[in-house]
Amino acid sequence: MSASTPYQQTPLAAIFSLEGLAPSDDERTCFEQANPLGFILFKRNIESPDQLLTLTSHLKEIVGWDCPILIDQEGGRVQRMKEPHWPPYAAPLSFDGDAAAVKASTKAMVSDLANVGINVNCAPTLDVLTDKTDNSIGDRAFGHDVQTVTVCGKAVIDAHLAQGVVPIIKHLPGQGRVVVDSHHDLPHVSETHTTLSHHDFQPFQELSASYGSNIWGMVAHILFTELDEIHPSTLSKHIIQDIIRYEIGSQGLLLSDDISMGALEKYGDESQRGALSIEAGMDIVLYCAGKLEHMYKLQESLPLMTDAAQERFIASWDRGGLIA
Repeated sequence: MSASTPYQQTPLAAIFSLEGLAPSDDERTCFEQANPLGFILFKRNIESPDQLLTLTSHLKEIVGWDCPILIDQEGGRVQRMKEPHWPPYAAPLSFDGDAAAVKASTKAMVSDLANVGINVNCAPTLDVLTDKTDNSIGDRAFGHDVQTVTVCGKAVIDAHLAQGVVPIIKHLPGQGRVVVDSHHDLPHVSETHTTLSHHDFQPFQELSASYGSNIWGMVAHILFTELDEIHPSTLSKHIIQDIIRYEIGSQGLLLSDDISMGALEKYGDESQRGALSIEAGMDIVLYCAGKLEHMYKLQESLPLMTDAAQERFIASWDRGGLIA
């Protein structure tokens, strides 16, 4: 690999999570043995700025390098860092397409992240709303038309990259047509490939062309029946490789949405789902539930990052100014 590789040993193709405000002894042992690419944090892991900075420092110390520390900090309903220590930020839809206001708000929000050692944010949401979109997306999206979503998404990306925090565009290849919550059930979308290409895929396609490997992508758990009637996006070789990589043109690191979500219940346990996702072409499996026994199983079932995944990761880390 490149001389700028920041880690000593190739990481497991996974992002892990933890249960509380600090890693337990058992979690530390698991993380040391598994060597995941990084970690994702939730409200359960956050108490105060000092505690959070200590936590991110400890997690990086465990794996021995300035690894990715992820969070979902979108503003509105999805804001893990909250009052009284951090201000509330507006939901994406509330900006009504005002990209300048989006950028200003995001700039302040990203500064909050950087100050506590968080270097990757799961934003922006590039899903294009319809009049039937499930509330699990709802005001997390920027609007009902492709141009608004694209322009506001660009503002979010620019505000992240300017401060050395990597943004993750989501939810590839587009979750705006879902009518159920994938946290609990598997959404089915029956639109034609042509309709999806000319509408849902467009924000992802435009911004992938503009930013290349500087941005990462998160793939949704959706069964697009006209694209793959058997496998949801995160487990579909056709959707990952032919649609997301080739047609949409995503050049960045690709992560699954949380592999423990209810949408994938019929595809085995977390370790089986994770292995299927990597086999289909995913770079990294995201695991958010913080259950130690599941992470040990994922360690057994998942491979180390491929050379191609490492190249995509290193390109984003270099360009984001995150490798000294």
